[in-house]
Amino acid sequence: MASSMAMDILHFIQQYSLYSTSFIFVIGTIGNLLNILIFTTLKIFRNNECVLYVVTEAIANIFQLTTFTLVNLLSAVYQTDPANSSLFWCKLRGMMVILCTLISFFTISCSAFHQYLSTSPLLYLRQLSTVKLTRFLISISVIISLLFTIPFIIFLEIRASVCAIFNQNMLNYISYFYYPVLSGLLPVLIASVFSILAYNNVRRIVRRQIPIVRRRLDHQLTAMILIRIIVFIVLTVPYDIQRMYTNIAKVNQSNLFYYAINNLIGAILATFFNINYAASFYIFLITSARFRRQVKYILVKKCWGRCKRWFLHSRNQVNPNENLRSPNSSVVLD
Repeated sequence: MASSMAMDILHFIQQYSLYSTSFIFVIGTIGNLLNILIFTTLKIFRNNECVLYVVTEAIANIFQLTTFTLVNLLSAVYQTDPANSSLFWCKLRGMMVILCTLISFFTISCSAFHQYLSTSPLLYLRQLSTVKLTRFLISISVIISLLFTIPFIIFLEIRASVCAIFNQNMLNYISYFYYPVLSGLLPVLIASVFSILAYNNVRRIVRRQIPIVRRRLDHQLTAMILIRIIVFIVLTVPYDIQRMYTNIAKVNQSNLFYYAINNLIGAILATFFNINYAASFYIFLITSARFRRQVKYILVKKCWGRCKRWFLHSRNQVNPNENLRSPNSSVVLD
């Protein structure tokens, strides 16, 4: 009876993972593409160093969501995980998941740090907030992520038709360092500390002689990043704890029902964890009225306007006077 129930739970997990991952992939890809569009199109964002982190995170998130979706789709099509029979796919899948996770988490932490620098009351700290430093930190984040990915590529192997890590030292590294520190405590701590410091800086920014445009932009970005980091912490910590427990307790199929329940909890927490890669745009949209106006301006005035002009031009019709456009400043800066 318990065995039959366990098999039903495992089958449900497979279906649940497929549909939840597909849904997150759709909304996440749309959201991340819109993030890239908005932050690279508007002139007010284009010259801000923090925006480079948002765009880098969005690119990493798209790759991550694509990998997750491919894993579930291939498993659904072949009724088995192809990684359990193909060593190349086994290692590639593991590499992409770890690499994109670390790049995404490191850029979130760096964005909080950079926002702290740019809003600091100390001149020498503000002077450190440059595009050169941003590119350097992004490059370092990618290099460090690649280095930490190498052990996973080396130790991932297939045994008894299962793609996994079987080396005990590597399992200890995952249980006691990767989940609790590298993808858990370290990015959470860095992001939390610097986002709070940046928020305190912004509260005192009115006392400094700063142009109102820059002041409003700093307020907007700091608030958006702070809420993003709060959501990041809430979604990340429970999943990391569950993965640590699974590795430390050595949960396996010797007790099938217990294994199935643990996998069910893991699948639910993984869904929340994966929202990390899809939620940035929607968090910004919900928490910032100014960002909503900016999105509306880009999608309605810019994109839709261009589509209409292209459509009318293709039909050889005369367009109305294009000089009667509303200025961006009223939309972007209010």
